[in-house]
Amino acid sequence: MNGDRERVLARVRRALADVPRGERPEDVPVERAYARVHGERGEETVDLLARNLAEYRAVVHRVARDGLPELLAGLLAARGAASVLVPPALPASWLAAVDATRVHDREEATARESDAVDSVVTGCALAVAETGTIVLDGGPDQGRRRITLVPDHHVCVVRVPDQVVSSVSQALARLDPTRPLTWISGPSATSDIELDRVEGVHGPRRLDVVLVTGDRDG
Repeated sequence: MNGDRERVLARVRRALADVPRGERPEDVPVERAYARVHGERGEETVDLLARNLAEYRAVVHRVARDGLPELLAGLLAARGAASVLVPPALPASWLAAVDATRVHDREEATARESDAVDSVVTGCALAVAETGTIVLDGGPDQGRRRITLVPDHHVCVVRVPDQVVSSVSQALARLDPTRPLTWISGPSATSDIELDRVEGVHGPRRLDVVLVTGDRDG
């Protein structure tokens, strides 16, 4: 083991032999000429997002702002949700037609308490079309990471087109790296050694993504 270690370290020393002693990584510019987006899509970007979300087994819905409350009420009713977790600043109008009991997230709430809630409704930070990924950053309409991982059903609202980007590179340019980022591609799933897929192990078993147009200010 020590011999292998010394061989690796020797290769590192040889690779760094011509590097000035005081040079730091940030002193050397790195060319980043890779494509930040693959082609110009325009309005097709949202269609690509919808297709890739569905490919990951998320259930995608499209609605105008005025129809959002009724759609959310229908999604929760279809799941038999008697209770719904609510982030601190979720727009009140979103749940105006919902009959389920609102459970407001509290700092002192335990994972067991969250597990007793049927569904959670949140907004998002961004959605990436090329990968079918929803990004959460703990914003006021999303709440803590825990509330989107423990309940079995997550409904995530994406404002179109403001929150949709084509690529991961574009997403990274808009996101704050100091915030708690959660990248979600479909409902939680894993497979055992025989490739039997099991959903809901590390997060919600069902992910509904609502693409809403005309909802710029909640």
